[in-house]
Amino acid sequence: MNFEIASIIPFSLVAFSSIFFLVDPFAAIPAFLVMTAHADTRRRRRMALRAAVTCFVVLTAFALAGSLIFKFFGITLPAFKIAGGLILLLIGLDMLQAKHSTTKETPGEMQEGANKDDVGIIPLGIPMLAGPGAISSVMVLMGQSPRWEQAVPVFIAIGVTALAAFLILAAADRVGRYLGQTGIHILMRLMGLLLVAIAVQFVLNGLTDVGVIASHAQR
Repeated sequence: MNFEIASIIPFSLVAFSSIFFLVDPFAAIPAFLVMTAHADTRRRRRMALRAAVTCFVVLTAFALAGSLIFKFFGITLPAFKIAGGLILLLIGLDMLQAKHSTTKETPGEMQEGANKDDVGIIPLGIPMLAGPGAISSVMVLMGQSPRWEQAVPVFIAIGVTALAAFLILAAADRVGRYLGQTGIHILMRLMGLLLVAIAVQFVLNGLTDVGVIASHAQR
């Protein structure tokens, strides 16, 4: 039991950090304020809630359907770990430069959102919050969780991240004023650094699974 707890705690931390950093609601604050400039506080909170629920539903759906998707397309988990790690690496490198990654959303999607009355589901919920990186991450994490007690932390991490996204976006104007552009950029760079490390670990795990790199047990 102690061994299981000792292994689940680090996995839970990795699950939460990778999902939260990829969803990255702080980085969405400037775009959210621009796209909801026409809305009052009540409508802005409603759109934030819709975005958070969309993020939760999309990530949960892909977490549950991950193994079926792998089987349907004949994709192995090691291959997806490497591919997912490369996607996370691209996003993390952009975050290190405090840039909005075009891997998550394109300028055209942001411009389209600015012209919409309700941006809660598209483009805010998906792809700005639940983008390719976050989807890849939950599928890889679930692939590494063959037992229910290992899968539960992934769903908890998705739920906590969605709740945090709602709270942050609902108070986007106050959070934006408190952090300022410099504070948001500092957070993005810190998250980007950790995300790059997680991405490299995903790739290393995939290479280890296919035998390109020797595992610790073989050394």
